[in-house]
Amino acid sequence: MKLVTREQLGWPASAAPTQTSTKGVKVHYEGTAVSVDLLKDHAECLAEWQAIRKSHLANTKENYSDIAYNYGACPHGYLLEGRGIGHRTGANGNQPLNIAHYAIVGLVGSEGLTQPTDAMLGAIRDGIELLRQHGAGDEIKGHRDGYATECPGGPLYAWVQKGAPRPAGTATPTPPAKPKYEPFPGASFFRAGRRSPVIAAMHKRLVAEGCNRYKSSANSDVWGSGDVASYAAWQQKLGYSGSSADGIPGETSWSKLHVPNS
Repeated sequence: MKLVTREQLGWPASAAPTQTSTKGVKVHYEGTAVSVDLLKDHAECLAEWQAIRKSHLANTKENYSDIAYNYGACPHGYLLEGRGIGHRTGANGNQPLNIAHYAIVGLVGSEGLTQPTDAMLGAIRDGIELLRQHGAGDEIKGHRDGYATECPGGPLYAWVQKGAPRPAGTATPTPPAKPKYEPFPGASFFRAGRRSPVIAAMHKRLVAEGCNRYKSSANSDVWGSGDVASYAAWQQKLGYSGSSADGIPGETSWSKLHVPNS
């Protein structure tokens, strides 16, 4: 997700009413002519977003407390923070409709730039998924589904009617899996002569942590006096002393050693 925050835009915290859940998200477009220059320069997108907020705040008839949308999505795939998470939208037509759904606008219009890019659709999906993580339901609708309007325009609405599928190549990269560490086997596991790949893995971690008190790395998979001395050094490194640094692993010190699965 490529998120542009309110802070980056130089905006204060949103003064819009708070809201913690909705049925889902409605998709919008600008409904006016949008310059194709947005395709050439992301700075034009940011200027457009700033201009939308300025026009909304100047609208005395609607009396907006902030830009009407929760998020915007630009042709370059950036998700632009508007009211953001936990704020009622002002974009869906009236208060009951605003309460029912959050609002995300694609920076396309009725003239000029009318066709959303795949990157923009991907950013809208990013916004939908982000809002779902914070109380939005599963519904994805167009503005026209709740209010008499052409919004969000033909191309965006056709995409919404298909279920707003994420275009290929716009998926947020899957974060690398968290390393899997050996669970604490219990203090009784560590007895003289115990042979185990877990002990060998622990041996390597203690050496890597600078706690090497081994006289030899031979039989590194067998628990012995070198392991006791090395583990005591690890406990001391963590700040333990006295009987708390006796060289016998405990659950807390073990969890901090991050012994990889053997």
